[in-house]
Amino acid sequence: MAFLAQLIMFFCLTPAIICQVTEFMSIDCGGTRNYTDPNTGLTWISDNGMIGLGKSVEVDDSGGTVQQYQRRRDFLIDLKKNCYSLQTQERRRYLVRATFLYGNSISDGTLPKFQLYLDATKWATVTVQDPLRVLTKEMIIRATSQSIDVCLCCATTGSPFISTLELRPLNLSMYATEYEDDFYLRVTSRVNFGALSKDAIRYPDDPYDRIWESDLDKRQNFLVGVAPGTDRINTTKYVNTNMKEFPPVKVMQTGVVGTRGKLSYRLNLEDFPAYARAYAFFAEIEDLKSNETRKFRIEEPRTEYSDAVVNIAENANGSYTLYEPSYINVTLDFLLSFSFVKTEDSTRGPLLNGIEISKYVQIAAKTASEDVSALIAFRAMASEGTDEGDPCIPTQWTWVTCSSDVPPRITKISLSGRNMKGEIPEELKNMDQLIELWLDGNSLYGTIPDMSKQVNLKILHLENNELNGSIPASLGSLLNLQELCVQNNSLSGEIPPPLLSKKIIFHYEGNDHLGRGKSKGHYRLILWASITVLTTLFLLFLGSTILLRRFRRSKSFKIPNDSIHTSSKPSTHYLIARGGPLMDDGVACYIPIPEIEEATKNFSKKIGKGSFGPVYYGKMIDGKEIAVKVMADSSTHNTKQFMTEVALLSRIHHRNLVPLVGYCEEEYQRMLVYEYMHNGTLRDHINDTFNQKNLDWLARLRIAEDAAKGLEYLHTGCNPSIIHRDVKTSNILLDINMRAKVSDFGLSRLAEEDLTHVSSVARGTVGYLDPEYYANQQLTEKSDIYSFGVVLLELISGRKPVSPEEYGADWSIVHWARSLVRKGDVISIVDPRIIASVKMESIWRIAEVAIQCVEQHGHSRPRMQDIILALQEAIKIEKGTDKIASAGSSRGPSSRKTLLTSFLDIESPDISHGSLTPSAR
Repeated sequence: MAFLAQLIMFFCLTPAIICQVTEFMSIDCGGTRNYTDPNTGLTWISDNGMIGLGKSVEVDDSGGTVQQYQRRRDFLIDLKKNCYSLQTQERRRYLVRATFLYGNSISDGTLPKFQLYLDATKWATVTVQDPLRVLTKEMIIRATSQSIDVCLCCATTGSPFISTLELRPLNLSMYATEYEDDFYLRVTSRVNFGALSKDAIRYPDDPYDRIWESDLDKRQNFLVGVAPGTDRINTTKYVNTNMKEFPPVKVMQTGVVGTRGKLSYRLNLEDFPAYARAYAFFAEIEDLKSNETRKFRIEEPRTEYSDAVVNIAENANGSYTLYEPSYINVTLDFLLSFSFVKTEDSTRGPLLNGIEISKYVQIAAKTASEDVSALIAFRAMASEGTDEGDPCIPTQWTWVTCSSDVPPRITKISLSGRNMKGEIPEELKNMDQLIELWLDGNSLYGTIPDMSKQVNLKILHLENNELNGSIPASLGSLLNLQELCVQNNSLSGEIPPPLLSKKIIFHYEGNDHLGRGKSKGHYRLILWASITVLTTLFLLFLGSTILLRRFRRSKSFKIPNDSIHTSSKPSTHYLIARGGPLMDDGVACYIPIPEIEEATKNFSKKIGKGSFGPVYYGKMIDGKEIAVKVMADSSTHNTKQFMTEVALLSRIHHRNLVPLVGYCEEEYQRMLVYEYMHNGTLRDHINDTFNQKNLDWLARLRIAEDAAKGLEYLHTGCNPSIIHRDVKTSNILLDINMRAKVSDFGLSRLAEEDLTHVSSVARGTVGYLDPEYYANQQLTEKSDIYSFGVVLLELISGRKPVSPEEYGADWSIVHWARSLVRKGDVISIVDPRIIASVKMESIWRIAEVAIQCVEQHGHSRPRMQDIILALQEAIKIEKGTDKIASAGSSRGPSSRKTLLTSFLDIESPDISHGSLTPSAR
């Protein structure tokens, strides 16, 4: 009978094994040849030709003769992603596995730490602590397309490297969840209990080549806290595992039993607390007598199913048959303590054969497909097409700029002088979020494609190519177009009239057959129109001169507490960032002092005071409400500050930045005229105890998202990037619709184009100032990140950034909030005005990212793009659109802790007090 069972097992499994093996992909990264592993019979292929970057490195002390760990592939430390592309079948589930063995060859004394991504989704942080230990990272996915990219990037120490990369197709029923459209499963722990040795079980014992770690290998799985009386058992009989998850027979033939009535273990779960999918595998492999029973309950962690009795033989319909209870959505802590206890009417103690725990990882939105198809076409034409993976996440391709939208969109393409040959790809027409396109200095031929969908396009450079045909009329209909350069091509025909009438930078010389039209009447019309315009301008100038002279003779006007002296015309000796006179920039208009005086009714209504000076309310003749900022000090320093602000605001435009209406530059007085923000500052709404317009949590999240998008535009949407340097709640203004806009660039500085920092004297506001910047005067975008983290803490708590009365010895909101969050006590920092109606899951998301923003060192802080994603995620939770969070919260108010990310220094979390109440199904 035993032989017959083994024979049946062979014939049942052999077709599956043959089918699976033919679809396995096993890549030896850094390997020099293809070969067959004698232990598994699997074919391994070298990655030569798969990836154009990196170098093959021999591994010292590879720990034996395992072929795939004798070499590794190392990559340079730079901003580029290094990606492997693996072919998949759309909507099929796969196990993707990457392994890392560094060896003893440490060149600079530091071990590597870097990021691993699957497409645009962060998979894991690879941190090498023991260079002789193989690190294994596994992700279970349902493929969303015909290929996936596995990418290494963002090293903080050492060089990114990889040893192997494997792709294993799964059975159609395995690992199915209702969340798989939005979440991957990252395997955290897969343990074989009662193992006969320390060796892991994998293919061919597991036809799907999952790795089942031995419970004897303490270094791998950190199992501790074993209950007294725990015995190991095994059998050679066949165990029927033909169930949903198909664990290997060899795993189910071993197990542990609690001879004293209890089984208990403690297990470290990497990157937890988190939402998890947990499976337990049971099979009765002892021959119980007729009067013997094995019944037990789960004692820890406590769940809604803890009172359910497990009777393996009964649940599985017989002995030597698999039973696999599961929790599809459960919240688990960093240190998982689990125990099974026999019931009073049971004669045998509990039994356990195996467990598998996976963490839900939210799938990040990839760059919009319509943009990617165009970029791939451009990359194929460029001479340096080494950029790989997603164009925007986690790092941008070297020649593109991305938005912070979800999914990301391409806003800029910079391919000047790349020796590109061929026609401009027709896929370009679908890139409707494109703002800048630089294709100059190549060998492009053919016609300029229709660009009627590029409604956001501002800058287009096609000069010094071999383009022919006419200039498309669609370019004349682009309302946002500011700069068009097509000189030195072979274009012909007439220039679309709108391009000649618009106030844009337009260069078209060097096209011999391109003109403004051949009609003499047209030339005559232009001539008479020009004469008329010049005559009108001369008369206006003459009249203005007379009026100004009369005005200078009249008494000078007064601003309360400040005298303003006027001159007859604005000076023009100051230069803005683009290199032209301030008044010639064409973006912010010049407003004479008399008009400002009339709008503000002689500066009668003061509405605020900032670092720049007093701010006055005004209303223009056309009804537009304005805020006028008057420079209080006309010293050289503040003059430069004024010039910086005008230069910045004259060249940047974003819906989350306060727009500059105009400016006034007189000999002794300078003013900025902004659009009036009806609802004041964010500080007025959250720190002012007398303010009756309390903001609920969802409104605060939306305001934070708006402000973050404005800052993200300054950091990544401007070239060169702009660092605000004074981010705080009083510089976040709210318009009539309560939408937030970032203001006050009085302390801003342009970040130099090819430097990672700008040296300057540390300036900012107490409570918001980055301590790293204050200590070494090295200014980066991460200084703004720190300040924004303080803003997030203010939004959560409703407290001031600095207050000895509120925080005592901590004195600042950062120290006070950090200590509470790291204790897992987020409730104590929540504003009492909102705590009754808020979802704690969304509070936790923002508390996590806020604490990461105020990390001591800039390299540990997130990017503004990551903060925006966290805010959008919290908004989904608060609105009830986050699937996993709503699944847990649908059962009523939850007191559980949610995702504490890995940056928190959690050593020994205590869950014995019972505050953890996971939701499971």
